[in-house]
Amino acid sequence: MSFVSIAFFVFFAVVLLSQIAVRRARARHALLLVASYVFYGWWDWRFCGLMLFLTAVAYLAGLGMEKRPGRRWILAVGVAVPLLVLFYFKYMNFFVGAFCAAFGVRRAGALRIILPVGISFYTFQSLSYTIDVYRGKLRASRDPLKFALYIAFFPQLVAGPIVKAAEFLPQLEEERGPTARRVFRGLTELFYGMFKKAVLADRMAVFADSVFGAVGAYSSATVALAVAAYAMQIYFDFSGYSDMAAGAARCLGYDLPINFNRPYVARNISQFWKRWHISLSSWLQRYLYIPLGGNRRGAARTYLNLMITMTLGGLWHGADWTFVAWGALHGLALCAHKLWAKRFPPKPGAWRRGVSTALTVAFVCLMWVFFRAENMDHALLIFRRLFAFAPGASNLSSWTLIAMA
Repeated sequence: MSFVSIAFFVFFAVVLLSQIAVRRARARHALLLVASYVFYGWWDWRFCGLMLFLTAVAYLAGLGMEKRPGRRWILAVGVAVPLLVLFYFKYMNFFVGAFCAAFGVRRAGALRIILPVGISFYTFQSLSYTIDVYRGKLRASRDPLKFALYIAFFPQLVAGPIVKAAEFLPQLEEERGPTARRVFRGLTELFYGMFKKAVLADRMAVFADSVFGAVGAYSSATVALAVAAYAMQIYFDFSGYSDMAAGAARCLGYDLPINFNRPYVARNISQFWKRWHISLSSWLQRYLYIPLGGNRRGAARTYLNLMITMTLGGLWHGADWTFVAWGALHGLALCAHKLWAKRFPPKPGAWRRGVSTALTVAFVCLMWVFFRAENMDHALLIFRRLFAFAPGASNLSSWTLIAMA
């Protein structure tokens, strides 16, 4: 069920009215849980069982680790099971294909595996809960209803942000629910996000898709504009969904973490990753980069940890070599920035900040080519056309919002 659909607004109106009508907190939680599974099952009801299974694994692992502190085998099971499920559904075809290509094995065809919507998000949420309980930073939830609602809460279920248990479970212990002020603020956020997604992002997509679909026919200048259009499309699309999620949650009485903070005004690539998809960046830092050693084991190990974290972060977005390249190149940029900042500390000055911001945005936009391309060959074709300074079709009129509407 898309946020930008009549079905969602009918569904959300029913859920909101039920939350207003019901006074008991536990009854509201139960209704929200049912609504969340209806929302998820709208796409494919068969995968409701998968989400319930991963919820049960994390819930039982949390209880087991609290009763038997230090039992690493419980942590191993609680982490391995969600990762194996994620690997099967999202990465099995990718790694089987890579293995066959590397060893010259003939492959009959791709496995017919349907990717469950939102699996990357609720898998990461269950992992963060399990790890935090093991570390002693969070008490295990003893209420299966509240814990299931944390995993399945529909506003952020399929497109984020990734909500940590320590951010959401305490809210379920409070007397929360819709209020006039919250509903007003929430609806404002929701419709603002819908405007970003349906008006700005979808309109930019018309131009970007037309150029990337036949990139060889367009001039280099038009391809450059298409790259810029896609950079705006992905920002308005993703941040729009995050705003809609935050708005819907606020209407219901809950707060979600901010996920975007003006990323395209970042002065360097490190700052960009503190502003873009903040919930994922913080997740990767807390549960991958720091456990690998962070920056505590020397410069070489720091750069290696950055590369591992960003490459896996790229792979999290999609099972293709284009996403691996996107993540690895961002990792290289982060390493280069750390090295540069160490040798040449930043100096004050508006023109320096302007140049730094422009270079950062240019790099980020170029890297989006890998994110948008259908495969590596397509990405390389876009780059060749972009820097060939070649003539071709322009179709610049479709750049305007009026023409694209």
